[in-house]
Amino acid sequence: MSLITDHRLDTDRLTALYRKATGKGSFRDLSPETFTVLDSSDRGVRMVTLRKQYAVVRPVYSEDSFAEDHEKICRRHKTIPGHLKDYLTCDSKRAKNAVLSLLPIIGWMRIYRVREWLLGDVVSGISTGLVAIMQGLAFSLLASLPPSYGLYTAFFPMLMYFFLGTSRHLSVGSFPVLSLMVGAVVIRLVPEDGPPANITCFEGLSQDQQRVLVASSFTFLMGIFQLAMGVLQVGFIVVYLSDTLVSGFTTAAAVHILVSQLKFVLGLNVPGINGPLSIIYTLEKIFVQITSTNNCDLVMSMVIIAVVFIVKELNDTYKAKLPVPIPIEVIVTIIACGLSYGFNFEKTFDVDIVGKMVSGYESPIAPNVDIFKESAVEAFPAAIVGFAVAFSVAKVYSIKHDYTIDGNQELIAFGVSNIFGASFRSFAASTALSRTAVQESSGGKTQIAGLISAIMAMIVTLALGFLLEPLPRSVLGALVIVNLKGMLMQFKEIPYLWGKDKTECVVWVGTCLGAILLGLDLGLVMGLGVELLTVVFRTQFPRCSVLANIPGTDFYRDQKDYLHLFKPKGVTIFRIPSPIFFANIEFFRDKLIEAVGFNPVRVLRKRNKALRKIKKLLQKGDNDITEKGWNSELPAKINVPRVDLHSLILDFSAVSFLDICAMKGLKTAFKEFIHVGVEVYIVSCDAYVLEKLHRWMFFDEEILTSMFFPTLHDAMLHVLEKHKDETKDRVVIDTKL
Repeated sequence: MSLITDHRLDTDRLTALYRKATGKGSFRDLSPETFTVLDSSDRGVRMVTLRKQYAVVRPVYSEDSFAEDHEKICRRHKTIPGHLKDYLTCDSKRAKNAVLSLLPIIGWMRIYRVREWLLGDVVSGISTGLVAIMQGLAFSLLASLPPSYGLYTAFFPMLMYFFLGTSRHLSVGSFPVLSLMVGAVVIRLVPEDGPPANITCFEGLSQDQQRVLVASSFTFLMGIFQLAMGVLQVGFIVVYLSDTLVSGFTTAAAVHILVSQLKFVLGLNVPGINGPLSIIYTLEKIFVQITSTNNCDLVMSMVIIAVVFIVKELNDTYKAKLPVPIPIEVIVTIIACGLSYGFNFEKTFDVDIVGKMVSGYESPIAPNVDIFKESAVEAFPAAIVGFAVAFSVAKVYSIKHDYTIDGNQELIAFGVSNIFGASFRSFAASTALSRTAVQESSGGKTQIAGLISAIMAMIVTLALGFLLEPLPRSVLGALVIVNLKGMLMQFKEIPYLWGKDKTECVVWVGTCLGAILLGLDLGLVMGLGVELLTVVFRTQFPRCSVLANIPGTDFYRDQKDYLHLFKPKGVTIFRIPSPIFFANIEFFRDKLIEAVGFNPVRVLRKRNKALRKIKKLLQKGDNDITEKGWNSELPAKINVPRVDLHSLILDFSAVSFLDICAMKGLKTAFKEFIHVGVEVYIVSCDAYVLEKLHRWMFFDEEILTSMFFPTLHDAMLHVLEKHKDETKDRVVIDTKL
């Protein structure tokens, strides 16, 4: 006998076993947490831990008896007009909170510590600005735009986010995935080879001007979508983009970006291709021209990739000792510009350079409605992706530095930032993890660091842009590729997910493959579809189980998982760990029939058939049959399936909702069991679900409220008491046998 499950053992018995186990002492000297002893058998004494115990003495409750003994508060739920009234009511306090919510800058500026934070913000702003300038130039290639417009994206969106954003560490500007999505629309409407789309406003514009107009109009529409979602308070939409989906999507985007930059690294003239399988067609064109590779571009790119990669690794390794990360992108850009200008790479080695930089800022432009119509399908997923990535990065740093961010306000901030930036010819803005990491790790405390980084981009645009004109485009392509390391390393998640959760792995691989082969827009839709299918699959086909009691406790666990369990004869406990609705009600009924071992409809049909035979026997004068039960030995001519089950307990603790279809299916299933003499009990039913059952008139003369019990143990004790003569022979299950 194991003492841990036998509370009747006395002190002397425990002391004797303890001395036998240890050779000394008394268990009285030990606390309940440390008392060890105790399983005596022919094989010796096994040491176990005696934990703290508690005892609760109360009646066995059904839901009805519990309601009689404990009065429930009658809560009145607000009506829709009531919610609208509260939402539209305004007073001075609410107006103040609204202003603080809309302009988060007021909140953190009031607590700004000038002496402690200003120096860190300035140093961080300069460091981040250098990175933002280089990434703006590089990512403009992904958007198929002249490099100078990447500097616009590093400046204008940040100005609005400074006032409206709730994150104090986010570096707003170009993001490679969004840049690629912009570039896909630009190439589709203004291809390198062939005429542009039939849009009237293109008349009289050069190819670069047409592309800038497409990119700014696309960004404007993307900002409208983000602003509308923020105003409508639908920031929760980001929860539908799981971390697994975003990881697979961004990894696919990194593959697209890598392929798109090969033409710059190799110095090839490859036109942009858009649509499904575009990555395959692009690779085909690259390999066709591979013998025409520009050796100068290739060597320069390989050297830059190697140097930048090594220095970035050193930055990560020694980030605790370095006051600021080494700005290696800036250093190699300056060196490349000097070499290109000194040795005239453009003419000597036929290297494609940045060329004429736009000096200063151009006048604002209005978006084009025709472009809206052509790009709306791509703009909406871009708005979602841009916000989802920025919000996830912002959330990491808000938790680290103990402040809150507001998803709806972030949508408003990015919407206004993109609308404002698009009016001044910038393209889609979000954030880049590497750039935000620089802003935070170099001492940035608030968005003053972001403002300083934007000012640095403005200085380059107004005064220093001409110095970048000799810069080879292959250098920018190499900088883009080396910054993909983090996203490409996400491929390592495949074996991890496969080992932990194969369903999540399917979502990752499905999203990644879909986005690689079909394009980013269709790939995102495919990823969402796969993700929703996994949710449907998990709820439609849940892992149902038959429970049994852990001896000496009020715990009930899956009888397949434990060695020693207690199960009374004639009782089955069935658990379904999901909501029950139209899609899984039939699955529930099939699993229930499988658990009890018989189909009540077939049993009832057999019994009805047997009754007809019994009537014939009675007419012949065989009166002995009237004293027989269905489980008794019947005459040879009468064959009825034996039903040893008298009580079926359904654990509804994980059933969060029912729909009408499920309610009808449950009612039918319960009556089928009741008609064959099986009592049905429902335990741990959610109060909201029980309220809906009352409202839907679920109960009648056969299905009673007395069938419902607050806990599984209450129902089991009720069954044992009611059928004590039938359940006195208890079954102990040993799963080893």
